[in-house]
Order: sequence, then structure tokens, then C-alpha cells
Amino acid sequence: MPPRTPSIRSLSRYLRRPQTSFHAQCRHQAQGLRHSSAAAGARLNSSIEFDSTPILHHTSRAALANPELTGEARNGQTKRINYYTAVNEALRSALQTDERVLVFGEDIQFGGVFRCTMNLAADFGTDRVFNTPLSEQGLVGFAIGAAAEGMRPVAEIQFADYVWPAFDQLVNEAAKFRYRAGTTAHDCGGLVVRMPCGVVGHGALYHSQSPEALFTHIPGLHVVIPRSPMQAKGLLLSAIRSNDPVVFMEPKVLYRAAVEHVPVDAYEIPLGKAEVLKTGKDVTIISYGTPLYTCSAAIAAAEKDFGCSVELIDLRTIYPWDRQTVLESVKKTGRAIVVHESMMNSGVGAEVAATIQEQAFTRLEAPVKRVTGWATHTGLVFEKFIVPDVTRK
Repeated sequence: MPPRTPSIRSLSRYLRRPQTSFHAQCRHQAQGLRHSSAAAGARLNSSIEFDSTPILHHTSRAALANPELTGEARNGQTKRINYYTAVNEALRSALQTDERVLVFGEDIQFGGVFRCTMNLAADFGTDRVFNTPLSEQGLVGFAIGAAAEGMRPVAEIQFADYVWPAFDQLVNEAAKFRYRAGTTAHDCGGLVVRMPCGVVGHGALYHSQSPEALFTHIPGLHVVIPRSPMQAKGLLLSAIRSNDPVVFMEPKVLYRAAVEHVPVDAYEIPLGKAEVLKTGKDVTIISYGTPLYTCSAAIAAAEKDFGCSVELIDLRTIYPWDRQTVLESVKKTGRAIVVHESMMNSGVGAEVAATIQEQAFTRLEAPVKRVTGWATHTGLVFEKFIVPDVTRK
């Protein structure tokens, strides 16, 4: 007899965990747990195996089979690199092929905090790859001016947590430039603002934030969060060549953790298009960035335990996001769970859930669920309990 498809309530209970109570005894016990606040013997309470996760390309054949690649790239070679090296290769390719490209930010001449710009200044000169003063408002303002004059600037914010002084520049200048120019064809397209984001295990209050939802409220900006080295290289090249300003957010925990085969040749991955990483028929999980890895691990266990079939979608561009792909999936499965690391209140998941409720309501078998970070600041000791882990998913 085939296994019965679980209800969305039982599945969501399996994918979620209750919030932990941090009185003295629990705090002592929690510090002994490495990955989750669930019981230490919980079968899902495990780390992510990046070397075997199915959402990374572990062979050259798998990487070159990507249908989004050009024919030239599919017929080329690959090499196994990590996330920050893929970002570096994308920047190098853009600098080599377009003299309008500039790369700048705080301490980027020696490679930056995460070494994403390593050796670029030595190879392309400090006229095109250069340090800026410690002023986020200043460097983003300069980037907007350079883009308005026809350059293709790539500005790096050292951490997403430090972008707030430049928030006015992005919202009131970059996002509105084309609109207020009317028919004069004057804009700041070609602007890319890169920033590392998310938790890394010890970031605490000022090195762990995921502020993507704040940028998704602003018409005129594209907001992109790649999940892997191959995605980072292709999406960054698309962002640099885009005629719209792009906020490009890089989950810093993946800089060295995510390693896969990446085409050697330059290629672009389209902005605004989601990717179905795994097909399924009983429930759709929508996510982006780092949580996709924990989603994948949780799905493997849930499918084994429940005998269900789960579809996994990576949004990639979270604004403007690919509604069609998500809605087609949810109309097929009838159930949806949205997962992200940033806090639940007014998050990306709220917009996705609302759209599903509005445009796929008659096909839903259960309410849309959200599994997200808690609505709190990220305390150093409790960081691993605040964001979703394998057990919660």
C-alpha cells in the first residue's frame, strides 16, 4: 500500500520547532548543542554536508548540463572553486571585457575582508580597482554618479550591516533615477552594490544581518542572492551588464563552505528568474541563499519518513521575483512553505505567501507556512537558535 501523503499540519510540525526557553538550565544545555535547540538525539539535528548536497554541482558534467548556459560555456571546461573565488572570477571577467567597469570599496585593493577582490588591483591598476574612505554613503553616492556618467561601477559594502548610511542614496537616488529622468534616457543602470550578508556562527549584532526585505520594497532596484559559486558568477555578470541598479547580496557563510564545478568561460544567468532545484508533487518549498542547503537536507529526511514528494525552488532574484514559477508549482502541489534566514515580520516570505494566497487560493490544500528567523537581534550566544536549522525546516 503506498504511503499516505501527510497533511500540511503534520509536515509543518515536522519542519518547525518550538522557540526555546532560555532559563539557566536550558542555556547550559543549549550551549552543548552544535546545530539545533531540538533534542540532542533528534535524527534531523545534524550539520549540512556541503560535499554531498545535491544543490551543488559535484561533477563537471552536472555543471555543464545547466540549460541556462550558452552553447560555448556548455562545450567548455569547468574547475572546482568556492563561492568567493567565483565572485572574483566574475569581477575579473567584467574588468577584462568592459573598460567601463570599476571595482571599489573599503579595503578592497588587498582583497577585502573575504578576499573577493584579491589580485584585481595588481592586475587592472588602482585607477579601476581602488579603496574608498570609510563612508558607505560616500562610496555609494560616488557609484551612482559614475553609473550616471556611463560607467559600470561595482561598489562593495564591507558588511550588509553597514549599508544603512547609504540607504538614502540607494532608495532616493539610485532607485528613482530613471523614473525622474522621464524620456531623457538618463539613468544609473550598470550600478551594482555588493555586500556580504547573513549569519556565519559568530557575527552577533553587527555582522549577521539579512536586510534584503528592506530593499525589496523599493521599485527600481533588483535584489539578488546567489546560493552557490556557479550561481554567483553567472548572476554577478548579469548584474554588471544589467541596465538597472542591482543590490547583490552574498551569504558570507558560503564564501568557503560552498564548493562546486563552475564553467571556466564567462556566462550569464538571467535576473528575475527562479530555478526549480528539485521537482515534487505534494508540497512546494520556496527559499533562497543559505537556507536552501538546510531545506535540501530536511527534504531528504522528510521524504524518507513521510513518503511525500517535495518540490524545492530557489528564487535567486528576490525582487522582482519570479511569481509565475512559484505559482505554477504551488498550483500543482497544493501546499507551500516559504523559508528564509531573515526575520519573519515583513520579510520576503510575507510577500510570497500573500501572492500565493491571492493567486492560487482555490488550488491550496492548506494555508501557506513560513519558517524564518525569529524577530529579534542576533545575540552572539544564541545565533544558532535564532535562524532556521535542519530541525526547524
